[in-house]
Amino acid sequence: MKTPLEPVTLGTSGLGRNPGDERLAEALLSGRFRLLDTSNEYAEGRSETFIGQALKNVPDADVTIFSKADRDVATGVFDGDRVMRSFEETTSRLGVETLPIYHLHDPMTITLREAMAPGGAVPALVSLREQGLVGAIGIAAGGWGTMVQDYIRTDAFDAVLTHNRYTLVDRRAEDILELATERGMTVFNAAPFGGGILSGSPRHAGRYGYRPISPEFAAHVERLRELCERRGVGLAAAALHFSLAEPRIHSTVVGITSLARLEGLDALVDTVIPDGFWAEVDALGTPPASPVD
Repeated sequence: MKTPLEPVTLGTSGLGRNPGDERLAEALLSGRFRLLDTSNEYAEGRSETFIGQALKNVPDADVTIFSKADRDVATGVFDGDRVMRSFEETTSRLGVETLPIYHLHDPMTITLREAMAPGGAVPALVSLREQGLVGAIGIAAGGWGTMVQDYIRTDAFDAVLTHNRYTLVDRRAEDILELATERGMTVFNAAPFGGGILSGSPRHAGRYGYRPISPEFAAHVERLRELCERRGVGLAAAALHFSLAEPRIHSTVVGITSLARLEGLDALVDTVIPDGFWAEVDALGTPPASPVD
């Protein structure tokens, strides 16, 4: 893939949901991190709209933006025509003509056979790539059984984005990483904090991947927290560096919902993980099953 990647990509799924996000959008274009991930349906299109407005206000911004095709929210339709409309909506909002990577996003309303059939979503993505309108195509989804693996096995895609499934406390995406690596695909690993539990968020202390956790899972997280305290490493920094240290992952997508979180990301990335730390993590044993599928 010709698109240059960096270890960290800024996720913008929450952009456009809060007052003052116009200022946050401009800050995303002006800092240290140069890759942005968005999607057609994030904040009902406002994520892309705010990024597009920020690009006009910061015309010299040296950023690369990835986006995703989404189903019709009202009907659930996700065919080839919908992919083309989604692409047109996205590029119009962003004010660009092409995208370096364009993902098929959460295709749970269609079967793989429907997606691959003539007139389906995947042939439309391939057509966009053949026309040079997108540099590469990807599959971006969470769980739903082996759906992501099944899409990877079609060999139609250049990239994959998984979230909440390969973290300090969850290895559920191991098969995805293996299949993608075998095919030379680019791998994005999103949500390294598991929806907030590994970032120290009190609001998400009892949830992983936005779902309630078991007592066993909570106990494992607490053991990790105690290890981090003994070694002088913040739990959030450890969670981020777990993903950054994985050679099969090309970029880790960190969701940015506020200026404070953006400003704090520098310190997390620059944290030095002490020698022997990962061996101590391994010594804690295999994490219990997470609540995500």
